[in-house]
Formats: sequence, C-alpha cells, structure tokens
Amino acid sequence: MSARRSPAPSVADALKRWSQSFGVRFDGLLTAGDDLSPRLMEAMRYSALAGGKRLRPYLLTRCCEVCGGSADDAFPAAAAIECVHAFSLVHDDLPAMDNDDLRRGRPTNHKQFGEAAAILAGDGLLALAFELVTRCPVEPSRVVAVVAELARGTGWLGMIGGQMADIDGQSQAPSRELSEYIHERKTAALFQSACRIGAIVAGAADESQVAVGSFGRCLGHAFQIADDLLDVTSTSEQMGKGVGKDAKAGKQTFPAVWGVDESVEVARRAAERAVESLSPFGPEADDLRALASYVIQRHH
Repeated sequence: MSARRSPAPSVADALKRWSQSFGVRFDGLLTAGDDLSPRLMEAMRYSALAGGKRLRPYLLTRCCEVCGGSADDAFPAAAAIECVHAFSLVHDDLPAMDNDDLRRGRPTNHKQFGEAAAILAGDGLLALAFELVTRCPVEPSRVVAVVAELARGTGWLGMIGGQMADIDGQSQAPSRELSEYIHERKTAALFQSACRIGAIVAGAADESQVAVGSFGRCLGHAFQIADDLLDVTSTSEQMGKGVGKDAKAGKQTFPAVWGVDESVEVARRAAERAVESLSPFGPEADDLRALASYVIQRHH
C-alpha cells in the first residue's frame, strides 16, 4: 500500500542505481597524467566522487533521452554538470561561506585537505566541466550552445549570483522577494540548464528546450524549498551534514520567511508546475513526473 501512496521509494531506488552506474564512468574521467599534482587530483576526486543523488546529471541525461537523444551522447555534459555541482559544494563549505565541517557524512574538503587545496580543487572542477562538454559527440553548433547554457546556469546570473545574494541576504530583513530570487538562481537555474542541455545535445526543437527547461526550473525551486525544510526538521545523521545552521546564520530560507506550512504548500505547487511543463511529452517522461513528487517527499 505504501508504494501506491507515494512514488518516492521506487524513484529513490532508481536514482541510486543510476548514480552507481554513472559513478563508475565518472570515476574514469577524473584521472590525469603524472604531471598533475597528486594532492590536487585527490582533493578533486574526494568531492566529485563522494556519491550523492547525482540528480543534475540524471536530469540532463533523461531530458536528452526524452527529446530523442542518447545517454552516451549526453554523458560528457552530464559529467560536466556534476563537476559544477561538486565545485559549488566545495566552495560553499568553506569558512568564508557556510563554514561546514561535514558533507555527505564525512569531513568537508577544506577539513580534509586545507583551505587552499579546497579552493583550487573547486576551481579545477569548474574548469574541467567546460573541458568535458567539448567532448560531446555531436555537431559543433550544439557543443557551443551547451557551453553557453552551462555558463548561464553556473555564472553571475545563475548559481554563483544566487550564492552571492544568499550571503548578502544574511544582513537583510526577511523578504519573500529576496528568498524567491535566491532560490531561482542558487538552485533552480542549474536545474533548468541541466534539462535544457540534455535537449540541446539531443538536437531538440526550441519548444522542447523551453518545456524541459521550465520543468527543471520548477523542480529546482521545489528541491531548494525541501532542502530548507530539511535543515529545520531533519538531523545531522539523516542529512550527512550539519543542520539548523540556516537559522543561526540568518539566511533567507523559505521556512524563515514564509513559515513551515506555507513553504510546504509552495513546494507542492512548484512540483505540480514541473509536472505540467512535461505535457508535450508522453509516457517516456513518467519517471521525471514521479521525480517531482520525490523531491518534496525526501528525507535527506
């Protein structure tokens, strides 16, 4: 009966299996010759191969397939967006930002290797991401479009801009407008780019790129609200990282600004909009529809 009430367990199992398969191939990319600093390589691999849901590369790959492309063609771009995500976590954990000691149940990168090595490991992962997307085995015009989309989702109008707004927001009064702005850029922008990149690799029409991009943006919004709620309701053991730090830092989170009950409702509506965005696609996209429910029901 529980499986009929909620798709989350089957979605979680599917993500876990996909993540393990992706991780094997991803590991093979994170190697270099003897002329690379062993410490830099170890620090980059430490965070990039730390596991996790691999949600962004999953979205990229599945959106490529839903739009008629192949997972093999999408793999370099999927690996690239995971490098971007890993880079963001390494830098986010630094003392100058969130100052976290734990990530996925083990010491954060700067605790393991020192701050300087962690900064350079994050830089290295970001640079590697743009090297990897050039390996997509598709026509050059698509590769150029992928590079541009990855830069948009990552840069000053995307995730990095959202991180800056998140830091600046700690010194400002609670604001619904600012919390929305932060969520749209800090998380939703890269989700949107992951989905759009998948469609670009597949050579999909503009309408399909817009549809999957809207799905990604709404899904990312729901995901970040759920993440904010987990920081309030979960434990360090469940999350594999510190909890309760958002409130102490005065962050513009949804629970802090909107309250827990309304945050749950806003996340639910965002998940519904994500599903509606997939209306141009058939049963092939059913796992993405189920994913929208999963992200607001997860426990870690």
